[in-house]
Amino acid sequence: MTRRPLARYALRTASLAAFLGLWQLLTSLDVDLWLRFSQFPTVTDVARAFAGRLSGGDFWTDLTDSLTRILTGFALAAVLGVATGVLVARSRLAEDLLGPVLEVIRPVPAIALVPVAILLFPSDEQGIVFITCTAAFFPVLVSTRHAVRALTPVWEEAVRTMGGGRLRILGSVVLPGALPGIFGGLSVGIGVSWICVISAEMISGQYGVGYRTWQDYTVVNYPGVFVGMVTIGVLGWVTSTAVELLGRRLTRWLPRTSYVPGGRTRAPRPVAAPVRANSDSKHQAQSEQQGQKDTEEARDEHLV
Repeated sequence: MTRRPLARYALRTASLAAFLGLWQLLTSLDVDLWLRFSQFPTVTDVARAFAGRLSGGDFWTDLTDSLTRILTGFALAAVLGVATGVLVARSRLAEDLLGPVLEVIRPVPAIALVPVAILLFPSDEQGIVFITCTAAFFPVLVSTRHAVRALTPVWEEAVRTMGGGRLRILGSVVLPGALPGIFGGLSVGIGVSWICVISAEMISGQYGVGYRTWQDYTVVNYPGVFVGMVTIGVLGWVTSTAVELLGRRLTRWLPRTSYVPGGRTRAPRPVAAPVRANSDSKHQAQSEQQGQKDTEEARDEHLV
């Protein structure tokens, strides 16, 4: 049976409460077995520091700056990554010209480009946006390229048969068919962007969640450090969830599997043939056994 939404939310809340309770217990008792929990602030210390930050103006300034940088860089990366991925996947000339350069730059960590950004851009703000864009660009590029190349050529041939040109094929076949792969890359890219924008703010930023977290570390304000970590985690979760929800809405036309999250697979009910004679009854029993076997195999596959 599928769990009800209320029961699932209750289970998730209980899991989070258990994690926070274990954190509070280990830190309040100063447990030092192998991991030194005595060096950690307690949950109550972090909560008090968080409440103090919310009442100040610097927290909201840092939040606005980090969100502006991440959204600007991610939007640029999404547009450039999708366009470049489609171009490289559809054009051999573009692949020969851009492919070697992109493959050489792709393994370089985006945070390693901080010195390059400092030298290239006149302001730290532009450099941080550049690093954020670079971090998300390559996951989007690679996923788009693979998604476009995986499309079946039958769809494109059908559009050409009906007189469609390149733009028609691009808008009716390539982009819609590659949307699942594109949003997979966007979901990965937004997480990588948060990692790099926080690191860039720690190195060369003046405001932002990463900058404030590093400042708290330098003055040995560990509750403030954890406030920054929690803020980063919540912001990353919210933006990643927004990208996934947008992807689901734009790909509603795709066929969905019978898997229900949090429950078991929906196996098709076997259709029994009408009973006409003894031989028909035997055939009906075999059909039911086969349907039960298919159901068990589907359930086992889901569990694996």
